[in-house]
Order: sequence, then C-alpha cells, then structure tokens
Amino acid sequence: MPIAEIKVNVNNKEIRDYINQKLEEALNECLFTWDIEEMSKRTCMSKSFLENEFLRDPRMKLLERRKEKGKRFWFYEESKRVMKEIMDEW
Repeated sequence: MPIAEIKVNVNNKEIRDYINQKLEEALNECLFTWDIEEMSKRTCMSKSFLENEFLRDPRMKLLERRKEKGKRFWFYEESKRVMKEIMDEW
C-alpha cells in the first residue's frame, strides 16, 4: 500500500510555448546574420514567398550583404524588424 500518491497535471502547450520562447531568446543573442534558408525555416515561409514579398523591398535590399555572385546574408535583428514593418503594411 503506497504512503502517498501524487498526480501532476501538465499543460503541454504552455511548456512548449515556454521552451520556444527560451530558444528564441537564445537564438536572438547569438544570431548575427541569416540566409534565405534560415529565414525560410524560422518564418515558416517559402523561399519564393520571401523573395516576392520581402527581399525585393528596398529596405531589405539595404540590409543584404554578399560578395559578387556569392551567398546572400541579412543582419538578423534589423531584417526581422523590417519584415515586421512590411507585414504591418499589408
């Protein structure tokens, strides 16, 4: 016969949200630039959608960095802010 019985109710959604928040905070601290692959993964948007809706915008073009015919990069924090501005205009 057990002395005590303990039941714990866990809210999986709150735990998942908390973990995602902490991961986002950690990434924000260490992510300096991102490429279109990472941008696509982190925004859940296709590369073609990003190209058409965000990366052709002059504000994003200002943030783009690349050597001639090389891979393109954008500053993470700045481009994230510009993407929010663009979305607010929709």
